[in-house]
Amino acid sequence: VEVTSLDLIRHDVTMRQIADAIAEEAETDPAGDVSGAARVRTGVAKRSAGQIAEIVLRTTEDGTPLAVGDVARVRVGDVDRDRAYFVGPDSAISIRVDRSANGDAIRMQRQVEEIAADMQATLPTGVEINLIRTLAESITGRLNTLLDNGLIGLALVVSLLFLFLNTRTALWVAAGIPVAMTTTIAIMFAAGLTINMISLFALIITLGIVVDDAIVVGEHADFRARRLGESPTMAAESAARRMFTPVFAASMTTIIAFFGLVAIGGRFGDLIRDIPITVIVVLVASLAECFLILPNHMRHALAHTVQEHWYDWPSRQVNKGFRRVREGLFRPFIKAVIWARYPVIALAVLTLASQAVLFISGDVPWRFFNAPERNSVTGNFAMAPGATRIDTLEMMRTLQGTVEELGGKYEAEHGLNPIKFALAEIGGNSGRGLSGTETKESYQLGSIAIELIDADLRPYSSFAFVAELQDAVPRHPLLETVSFRGWRRGPGGDAIDVELSGASSEVLKEAAEALKSQLGQYGEISALEDNLGYDKEELLLELTPQGQALGLTIDALGATLRARLNGIEAATYPDGLRSAAIRVELPADELTADFLERLLIRTGPPAAGEGVYVPLADIVSVERRTGFSTIRRENGIPVVSVTGDLSEDDADRAREISEEIQGVVLPQVEQDFGISTHWSGLAEDERNFLSDAGTGLILCLTGIYLVLAWVFASWFRPLVVMAIIPFGLVGAVWGHYLWNVPFSMFSVVGLIGMIGIIINDSIVLVTTVDEYADERGIVAAIVDGASDRLRPVFLTTATTVLGLAPLLYETSKDAQFLKPTVITLAYGLGFGLVLVLLIVPALLAVGHDIGRHVRALRYGWTTPGIGPAMAVGATAILALFAVTVGSFLVAGSLPFGLDYAESLEQALLIYVAGSAAICFVVGVLAALLMPRA
Repeated sequence: VEVTSLDLIRHDVTMRQIADAIAEEAETDPAGDVSGAARVRTGVAKRSAGQIAEIVLRTTEDGTPLAVGDVARVRVGDVDRDRAYFVGPDSAISIRVDRSANGDAIRMQRQVEEIAADMQATLPTGVEINLIRTLAESITGRLNTLLDNGLIGLALVVSLLFLFLNTRTALWVAAGIPVAMTTTIAIMFAAGLTINMISLFALIITLGIVVDDAIVVGEHADFRARRLGESPTMAAESAARRMFTPVFAASMTTIIAFFGLVAIGGRFGDLIRDIPITVIVVLVASLAECFLILPNHMRHALAHTVQEHWYDWPSRQVNKGFRRVREGLFRPFIKAVIWARYPVIALAVLTLASQAVLFISGDVPWRFFNAPERNSVTGNFAMAPGATRIDTLEMMRTLQGTVEELGGKYEAEHGLNPIKFALAEIGGNSGRGLSGTETKESYQLGSIAIELIDADLRPYSSFAFVAELQDAVPRHPLLETVSFRGWRRGPGGDAIDVELSGASSEVLKEAAEALKSQLGQYGEISALEDNLGYDKEELLLELTPQGQALGLTIDALGATLRARLNGIEAATYPDGLRSAAIRVELPADELTADFLERLLIRTGPPAAGEGVYVPLADIVSVERRTGFSTIRRENGIPVVSVTGDLSEDDADRAREISEEIQGVVLPQVEQDFGISTHWSGLAEDERNFLSDAGTGLILCLTGIYLVLAWVFASWFRPLVVMAIIPFGLVGAVWGHYLWNVPFSMFSVVGLIGMIGIIINDSIVLVTTVDEYADERGIVAAIVDGASDRLRPVFLTTATTVLGLAPLLYETSKDAQFLKPTVITLAYGLGFGLVLVLLIVPALLAVGHDIGRHVRALRYGWTTPGIGPAMAVGATAILALFAVTVGSFLVAGSLPFGLDYAESLEQALLIYVAGSAAICFVVGVLAALLMPRA
């Protein structure tokens, strides 16, 4: 019901009177209930346009009825539709289908596709159904990628087993893989876990690890049967008993290492949660199969190896060559390592230091979260106050045209149009909407959602596409802001998120605009926004003395203005499946910018002869004020966030920009506006992740040490085994450097998991050497132990590396974010194999040297004459340290006589030379004072 201000004055009625009259006639009146639960109503509900127009408002003095149709125009409006979607020039409807927490995305998409296909056949010509942003396709593609690589890895692992072990032994060792995997899947199903990209990746990680236990036990059983001549039953049982302690310890250390990942919390902890759970379940199942099932199978397998079989020919030839290498090259090599044990350890430490330098210098960059390539891009925009729906529609059409032109340009350059689908929208934003638009009129908002072709089909990233699109879009004169960003899935946050605080909201807004202006100068940064949006302009009305003298009140004036500006809802009623409303409003063309200046207000009640109409400007004073739509506060302090996307196509450039922002831009903004800034968002998630990872690392190292101390019944032996852990970093750093892959959170995940795996070979080697040391000298024990354990140590490492090798060469961009874990494990363990065979024998020999010297010291302290000489020597060394290094650290110089030393290095050199001289003198005195037999 549209009534003009002129008609209201001409007929001396108000909008409220019209609404009340309609409300009385639009509903029937209840008269009561009768028996049988029937309800009696009187009157006729007048709801059609014609019936409403005939509703009488009052009777004039001459007896003529004044109807609604005499005062206003009654029309039936269209369905109120704030949002409208477009595909090209055609209108569209968007239906979103979400799965529940336990829903199956792949099965759900199949059902949607079936329903869409059935419905398509019933639609009119020219109407079609398109499925966009179908997650199931992406999920299926990623799962198939991992599954294919897992099957290839499984084939490589089994092939290696058949090359080094006889066919029956290899068969039963490999049988542990499906047993452990199916057991794990059954437990995951019972626990409510799902097969997703992360859990499937965890299963692939365990392909090579799962057979480690069986390799050690099976290989040792074969060794005892062939080399020691034991019967099949005795060989299988002895191998299981003999290897129980090292295998159990190795499995426990791996379980503890992966359990350390549980300490990582937050969004990224949730992302990797399936990795430790899956790996732990697989290892427990493998350990049970190794000692409860495998020994009996090995007994049968060994019983059939008395005679040679043709199908064992490949393994016999490989093992012959392996034995020649072991006896002809490896044994002399281990003897040389033991002889040059100190240079070997020094060389290993030097290698570790060189890799640390490689990482610290930035040759191997750090990128916390290397998210999968995005295939969806959204562009959101907001128009300035005063813009109409037509203006917004023009901007949307401009955006559509620019996207189409850019797609054609890329097609000409690369041979394939990257635009798979584009859905434009007016009346709202797509994906993550613009901040500060809550108070905007819906028709002043618009967007475009772009779906790109698969990342493997284009040589450029979505970041590059967004950067060019951002520069190519023409700006409408009434455009307020436009923002393009990749459509995120998963836990990744804004690469740039700066919190500003320490001043009033007005100052913070100025600082945010200045910061966005400076950040916008970097071509790699897009989607710059702040969360402090301006509200609509407020007009504060206050009665003037003239208005008060005319008897007006601010409440009555407010009610009149609300009716004129917003209209009045007279009645609502059901209309089929929808709800219909009867509204009394002013015509839209009256509500212009100068409406309040033209508005006339009646000074008295609408009774005949009372009051007059006066301009609003004569009875009120107006104060204009602009505020903010939403102000975020933390502990009562206003905080403004400035966010944006940073292209990571070039990791070095991204790191350089981040450092420049934190080191130059933010300090300048702090100085200019007197505020505080805090680099948060993804950077804060990074700090929390690394802190939790450090806690998990400490917990798993402590747990591993306690398990090894229990197994070896020694506090020193675990240190020899765990000394290999830092050197696993050498291979990991080299791997990232060679593959040009930045270190990331998944590298950290791989490092923590690798801790438990890399020491497995050390445990088996040290256990064997300790056993042999009871029967022969330490050098012979080390050489024989390392030689006898060479094949199982090689096999356990090689199977793990081969299980991961296919993923290492996977070119699909969907799997690239997992590659840091693969590189860390494959190169860390591969290089760790060499270091185990170098460092562990050298450390065992050094440990024997230390034990010998400790025993000599004990003997010296208890020998008359030698003990006092040693005490004097120790005191002299401590005094020399205080005079040289200590004096330089405290005073910055050395005392008189030694003041020629001008640096700490020279002071340290004097201390080392003096200590060597003191030790020499003490040694000579000890030899002279040694009692003669």
